[in-house]
Amino acid sequence: MDGLKVIKPGIQSLIQDLGRYGYHSLGITSGGAMDKHAYYWANQLCGNDQSASCIEILVGGLQLQAQIATQIAITGAQVSVTINGKPIALWCNHSVQPGDHIAIGYASAGCRAYLAVAGGIQAPLILGSTSTVVREGLGGLNGDGKPLQQGDIVPCQTGKATTQQRTPQQQIPSYDSQITELRMVLGYQQSQFSPSQLKLFFESIYTISQNSDRMGYRLSGQAIVLPQSAMLSEGICLGAVQLPADGQPIILLNDRQTIGGYPKLGSVLSQDIDKLAQLMPGRKLRFVAMGIKEASVIASTVK
Repeated sequence: MDGLKVIKPGIQSLIQDLGRYGYHSLGITSGGAMDKHAYYWANQLCGNDQSASCIEILVGGLQLQAQIATQIAITGAQVSVTINGKPIALWCNHSVQPGDHIAIGYASAGCRAYLAVAGGIQAPLILGSTSTVVREGLGGLNGDGKPLQQGDIVPCQTGKATTQQRTPQQQIPSYDSQITELRMVLGYQQSQFSPSQLKLFFESIYTISQNSDRMGYRLSGQAIVLPQSAMLSEGICLGAVQLPADGQPIILLNDRQTIGGYPKLGSVLSQDIDKLAQLMPGRKLRFVAMGIKEASVIASTVK
């Protein structure tokens, strides 16, 4: 099948959908698009199903050549995009023709962009998902977990030309805040931490470490004294904030391990994972505590 030929793969370009679910008992993680808000809008602009496969582009540098006539949309990080050298806008759809050259520059704000194609990318399903998890060697173009490589053909269908669709301005995030606040639902292990350590945690500003990836964001800043009692390994949810032996928090993300034995203060609200996914190493953040009832109200209002 024809599609989009990879001229330059960029820093890391991965085929992603909503993720691979139902296999944690086998030690297989979920994967999936890190910024689901940007991912959803890229598909929406192309008239796709919400679970259609896209390309998640880390930082930028991806260049493609169209082999078919179709529609594309690029959302997420603030990157420059050109078709045949002509700049095009983000957060709206565009027509491409066979031979067109699509070039994505490097991010000036945010760090993950999403490229959707009308009809979705036609990658093979591995355990029900196309999502690429490099660590597990699953998903992606050939099912082996590898990022896109120069010369790859990303298969997709010919798409009919449609009128241009734009994302409503209020749905386009800003990635320029100096300190990002992450709302966090406290977990039951928070009772094992002293009140003074909890206060210290929520008053501290943390910096995202260079040693961060799709598995988890490691933070550096005020170390938190851990409880002395040992705990059994248990399942880990998306956004769990765990404290390893050095007391420096780790926020576990899409490609996380499925079980772990470090104490966890709680979990980042799922709606805030999207903005976390757009933060580069060196960016700063702080946590804001919230209860389950408040989080439930927020979740019920999200469309």
